[in-house]
Amino acid sequence: MTFHDSKLTAAHREYGRKSREDAADDRAEIKSVMDALAKRDGEIKAFAEKAAAEIKEHGSILADTKAALTELAKGGTDLQARLVEVEQKLARRGGGDGPAIKTIGERFVETDDWKAVKARGGGTARMSVKAVTSITSATTGTGGVGDAIRPTRLPYIVQPGMREFTIRDLILPGRTDSNAIEYIKESGFQNMAAPVAELALKPQSDLAFDLVSTPVRTLAHWFHASKQVLDDIPLLQSYIDGRARYGLALVEEAQILAGDGTGQNLLGIIPQATPFAFATLAKADDTKIDRLRRAMLQVRLALYRATFIAMSPVDWAEIETMKNDVGDYIVGDPRGVIEKRLWGLPVTDSDALPEGKFLVGANMAAQVFDREDANVQVSTEDRDNFVKNAVTIRAEERLALAVTRPEAFVYGNLVAGDAS
Repeated sequence: MTFHDSKLTAAHREYGRKSREDAADDRAEIKSVMDALAKRDGEIKAFAEKAAAEIKEHGSILADTKAALTELAKGGTDLQARLVEVEQKLARRGGGDGPAIKTIGERFVETDDWKAVKARGGGTARMSVKAVTSITSATTGTGGVGDAIRPTRLPYIVQPGMREFTIRDLILPGRTDSNAIEYIKESGFQNMAAPVAELALKPQSDLAFDLVSTPVRTLAHWFHASKQVLDDIPLLQSYIDGRARYGLALVEEAQILAGDGTGQNLLGIIPQATPFAFATLAKADDTKIDRLRRAMLQVRLALYRATFIAMSPVDWAEIETMKNDVGDYIVGDPRGVIEKRLWGLPVTDSDALPEGKFLVGANMAAQVFDREDANVQVSTEDRDNFVKNAVTIRAEERLALAVTRPEAFVYGNLVAGDAS
């Protein structure tokens, strides 16, 4: 063996030794990353339990908790990327969990050809090396490792946009322990009061009353799920609980506002409200703001005082962006916070009101009575749930609505020139 051959062999051995040292460093780094991931998983579990409690109590995850979970998920993604990078480096060096892979130089000096060359003191030695396919993220083919790359699962469920419920807050609250609400309402008053001479016969006045009854109605819906999926997916049961309550609130608001009273529907505020007196109160050049003031006047002429104005978010945005002849905003300064008030009354922008419509009213003119608060129950004793290992999740509530003074509500069109 020549000096050059000995030098080449020593270089190959030195390269192999350094490669194994680098591989050991990579394995130590992998352990460090795995420890960090385990710590991250513990933190995520704690926040997931906190999020589940918040969904059960509030119907959604609070902003602080959601931000913390997002930050943990981002940190986990960074750690996963770092782990993949180190594992790929280790794989290239042949330093994985299995036996160390020898370098090409180490494998060459162990071939029979090289040993024969050494024995003869010279000659030529050859070694065949199989071409290596590039490692990719593909799930098929030589070198594809896509199945080994696992996505990071965020520890929460992304909810769609949720409506803010405001109509119930515009009227009086109440409770009942019966299946109906009854009240006596004056239906006629013949006032014969007059000045009377001394010892003269006093005039008689008359009153008439009606008994009004409004029934308690039930709002309900249910979900069907396997017991395993509720046990295996964190937050799912509390998520369904929150969505079930949200669904009830969505229908409740629609019923309070516009239920038609047929079948099992409530008789809502709009069907009983007084139409806007377009013929007597509207003016040809009225703006939307003018029409709302005239609706307040109509409530006042009915001997009540309005306490709120309600309209769709689209119409409120239209009013907020109204300008005068010189381009100045009428309602407020867009650079600051604009209070939702017109003519001294608070404005509620409700998604339950149709675009182009308004409701002006007095809060004492109607009252909602809760018979049974919204509740969620889970049962395995429904149909064949027991043998299928399934559960039924039911949500329901019971309530009644009494619109005692319909003339204190005025409903109509916001567009000037359109009859209500």
